[in-house]
Amino acid sequence: MPGYRGRFAPTPSGPLHFGSLVTALASFLDARHAKGSWLVRIEDIDPPRCPSGADSEILRQLEAFGLHWDEDVCYQSTRYEAYRAALEQLIDHGLAYPCSCSRKDWQEYAVYPGWCRSGVRHPERAFAWRLRSDLGERPIVWQDRLFARQCFDPAGLGDVVLKRRDGLWAYQLAVVVDDGDQHINQIVRGTDLLDNTPWQCQLQRALNLPQPRYLHLPLIATDDGQKLSKQNLAPALPINDKSVRRLLHEALITLDQAPPPFLSDAPVAEQLSAAIAAWDSNRLQPRTYRALPYSIKMNK
Repeated sequence: MPGYRGRFAPTPSGPLHFGSLVTALASFLDARHAKGSWLVRIEDIDPPRCPSGADSEILRQLEAFGLHWDEDVCYQSTRYEAYRAALEQLIDHGLAYPCSCSRKDWQEYAVYPGWCRSGVRHPERAFAWRLRSDLGERPIVWQDRLFARQCFDPAGLGDVVLKRRDGLWAYQLAVVVDDGDQHINQIVRGTDLLDNTPWQCQLQRALNLPQPRYLHLPLIATDDGQKLSKQNLAPALPINDKSVRRLLHEALITLDQAPPPFLSDAPVAEQLSAAIAAWDSNRLQPRTYRALPYSIKMNK
């Protein structure tokens, strides 16, 4: 596919784990099979969650698995002016409003009820900025490459925060602005972000940005059904060559790519070369992926 531009965008709240690897690998293979570009973006807009050095560790892990990126790594912490300009544009068009309500105020509601749409309810408080999800095109419909037709009414999801009360930029605005500025047209990511897509589509249209194609991957779960995550203390990806080779093979199996068994201990470059040539996103199945045994025991 000429002009393919994909990306992997981890939050540096800790090292990558097997679930991160599966997402990064799928994104990488999808881009390389299409002879496209693959970028890495560090989503470090929440400094309290980003310990020093975590970004460097993530980059070392990607390199250990042969997932080499094109172009310079983008850091969201350097992009605040772009987010500010986008928010001002939304405000000018009546699509964003200040909100002084705390989560405690609306804890009895499933989503924020929009109380500040017609004016700040508690002017004595600090305020966030929210998107008017009830305005613009509704419903939002797109064709996911794995989960088929998706249809959401963003108003039913509530008015998402664009800038937090503490002054930090929120994910939804930052990711849309960065994808637009980096000309990302293919997004491969976990299905835990699938219901974020309607807000992002609304923002893309409001900011006159093109909508990428989406491929949402099933999540990786442990045997007890919990999502494999940093919060659940998923083990960090190793960087020693022996472990990397075996774990890369397991990630390809997890992605339903059926890598040849004889490549299970092959050098990383050899495994990736074969995987790029054979990559077929149509093999992916819309089910929960299970972490394979070695991905759990790899640090032992």
